[in-house]
Amino acid sequence: MLSLLRCQFTLTNRGLHVPDRRNRSRKTGTSPNKVVPINEGAEALRASLDDTDLAIVRALQANARATYTEIGRAVGLSAASVHERVHRLEARGVIRGYRAEIDPEVLGLEVLSLVSVLSSDSIDAAATEAGMAAIGQVETAYNVAGEDSYLLVVRTHSIAELSEVLQRLQAVDGVARTRTSVVLATPVRRGPVV
Repeated sequence: MLSLLRCQFTLTNRGLHVPDRRNRSRKTGTSPNKVVPINEGAEALRASLDDTDLAIVRALQANARATYTEIGRAVGLSAASVHERVHRLEARGVIRGYRAEIDPEVLGLEVLSLVSVLSSDSIDAAATEAGMAAIGQVETAYNVAGEDSYLLVVRTHSIAELSEVLQRLQAVDGVARTRTSVVLATPVRRGPVV
């Protein structure tokens, strides 16, 4: 029955004939089909990542210091193949960098706050964003939809320092009002799920 099906159907991949399993190369026979992006941008990039690329990204998220050999064992590739794929992922901007994760509390940065910023009606977004970026305690600034225009992640040594930062934020051109929430605990912390 199986041989009958083999004779009746021809496998194709994007219109090209795919040889049956016994005539495929070892690499082609075991690798998943890759999706070729049709257009540019993040959607095309996401579509062009195969399961092995995603497995490599997950392995690096778990331990960015893992060797190519260790990652290769985890994903079923040689160290050279992993090296090549990681290099391609870096070149395509999927992997943007490698960082040391610092414990802010060990450095005395014990107060983590989320600061919502409501912009004034006459805002110069570039000037406002530059003013927020000039404040070193602002770790991240998100431009958000809703009543507020920005959500800032601010980390300070003390509540007194937070108060100073809030005064500096109020002085930034384009900031009408701020609303602050001090983080008590972080029950969930992880990177993007791949």
